[in-house]
Amino acid sequence: MEFRIEHDSMGEMQVPADRYWGAQTQRSKQNFVIGGEIMPREITHAFGILKKAAAIANNRIRPDRMDDKKLAGISQACDEVISGSLNDHFPLVVWQTGSGTQSNMNANEVIANRANEILGEKLCHPNDHVNMSQSSNDTFPTAMHISAVLAIEDNLFPAMDEVIATFKRLEAENEGVVKTGRTHLQDATPISFPQEISGWRNMIEKSKAQLTLALGGLKELALGGTAVGTGLNCPAGFAEEVAKVVSEITGKDFVTAANKFHALTSKDELVFAHGALKGLAANMMKIANDVRWLASGPRDGLGEIFIPENEPGSSIMPGKVNPTQCESVTMVAVQVMGNDVAVGMAASQGNFELNVFMPVLIYNFLQSARLLADSLRSFNSNCLVGIKANKEKMHHNLYNSLMLVTALNPYIGYENAAKTAKKAYKENISLKEACVGLGFLTEEKFDEVFNPEGMC
Repeated sequence: MEFRIEHDSMGEMQVPADRYWGAQTQRSKQNFVIGGEIMPREITHAFGILKKAAAIANNRIRPDRMDDKKLAGISQACDEVISGSLNDHFPLVVWQTGSGTQSNMNANEVIANRANEILGEKLCHPNDHVNMSQSSNDTFPTAMHISAVLAIEDNLFPAMDEVIATFKRLEAENEGVVKTGRTHLQDATPISFPQEISGWRNMIEKSKAQLTLALGGLKELALGGTAVGTGLNCPAGFAEEVAKVVSEITGKDFVTAANKFHALTSKDELVFAHGALKGLAANMMKIANDVRWLASGPRDGLGEIFIPENEPGSSIMPGKVNPTQCESVTMVAVQVMGNDVAVGMAASQGNFELNVFMPVLIYNFLQSARLLADSLRSFNSNCLVGIKANKEKMHHNLYNSLMLVTALNPYIGYENAAKTAKKAYKENISLKEACVGLGFLTEEKFDEVFNPEGMC
């Protein structure tokens, strides 16, 4: 491998000749050989957005220091970072300095060196130009918020909308289908299948509303606070201007945080938003469990719905097919719930003017958003869209349910209804036979008041 010599305030470093990063990135790469978890690409791309926005804002406010030529080189380099074409030049792991300083410098070095290559001369310095008016302490929190908003609005929300649309279609297709309701895993009074599905749908809708509420805080940017929130070395108007440009680049309504001291040290907006992600995970766990229970069988389970058969389920039992998409969803839910603990713990470690657990916090946050979006799409396309009601089994279970006796309460009273149900169960006879046999109703009156489909 060929190397070139780069230097920083601590001296010279050998850097791979075919990489745009510099001495500080190389030091981090050598000093933190920990795990294999690379800083999320969403953060890399967010740095491209904020560095471009900062250059544009500096050009508008400080054209003497950020002239049009430097801006052109930096902007093009940032566009390449945003597109992902320079991903290989961002090698640093999550397990580095807790402020994300080295990832900020990674971005500064890559953008400066690529900009100089574009311009054909060495005009851009990582600190003096790419990092102008900034500090790692306000850029990394800004990258966290930008990446979180994009992950939720551009990736997770569309996946949630797909599932909501599928549930709406299933509700319409199953209009009039009535089945046994269940509580405590025991038979309960009837419910229509569309009513059951509507509960699933509203879980996703509620989670989306909760995430939408959380987006307000995530759209506040720390940029402009610099090192400790005072804005040292940041010109007047920069914070507002850079938020405006980030909004223009992303199409989102970002604003500058009103209190930069809070923005640097507190991560409560991310905790709040991840709580909504955990809520979505809990809802997905419930829905997936419902689906696999209802599809259990095919002969000795509930068997009230059919789900797509995607792959063989056993290496020893021929013909076995398992609810694998449901299992995948529930594993994702467990991971997200675990991530929530890490996010909360990391956010609690804000000492004085800075939180120094930011890389692990955003790593877990973005993993949760990514896993949920991917899981929702997979669950929808490989399972939910293919759900079919087993109407015959639903009808059989409905009319075999002892809890239909509830409909008799107004006519024979709770205690007599309980006696009817117990007699029917003990003697393995119908509710009608039990009720008439006990002398509580005539056959004609029983038929008049007993209407399972009308009970929902």
